[in-house]
Amino acid sequence: MPSLSLDLIARAHPQKIADDPSALALLTDEDMAPDLAAMLGRRLSPEGGLWVFAYGSLLWSPEFAFTEKRVGTVRGWHRRFCLLQHRFRGTPERPGLVLALERGGLCRGVAFRLDDADPHATLMPVWRREMKGKGYEARWVSVATDQGPLPALTFVANRRSERYTGRLSDEALADLIATACGHLGPSAEYLFRTAKACADLGIRDRHLWNLQNLVAERLERRAADGPPR
Repeated sequence: MPSLSLDLIARAHPQKIADDPSALALLTDEDMAPDLAAMLGRRLSPEGGLWVFAYGSLLWSPEFAFTEKRVGTVRGWHRRFCLLQHRFRGTPERPGLVLALERGGLCRGVAFRLDDADPHATLMPVWRREMKGKGYEARWVSVATDQGPLPALTFVANRRSERYTGRLSDEALADLIATACGHLGPSAEYLFRTAKACADLGIRDRHLWNLQNLVAERLERRAADGPPR
């Protein structure tokens, strides 16, 4: 069975993709500030510290400073590829996919502790990153860790978004992931790096592992045949 790797991904997607800002309308900081302020007003336990729960690309590219991190479990939610990407790691013609939290089950990930001196300023970079494309909703969740439970901000699928796919089969997801590439790189690279980050943390996610095998099979064929024009 083919194994997903950065080399295979590069062979299947040798061409660079130019950015197309018109492919996805993004919210501005001014647009997003009121919702962030409202979310901070609903913090579960402000005295417990300011935490963000990561389960996807934030695991390997947090892009924010943190003072502590803990592996933990959120119950009532599970990670799944269910949001289309028409930009960044896909195009309108060949959209990619990114992970979100869906209801049910559980999700193991990492809780990052951020500086709490100015919560609004501290959270705006991650809020901007996750919320500007209107694919997510923010939630405060309880994360179970070896050191005890802690409250954390995380991002779940916005089912009202036009980017939301619903529950597609793993085969259909693999078809999309294998063919998509945007100016930040192939959608398959996002899958690979997330699965590797989970493996490095001792987190085994059946959804990610199954998709890696399915996507690798498709990329092998694509690399052998050459990408379609």
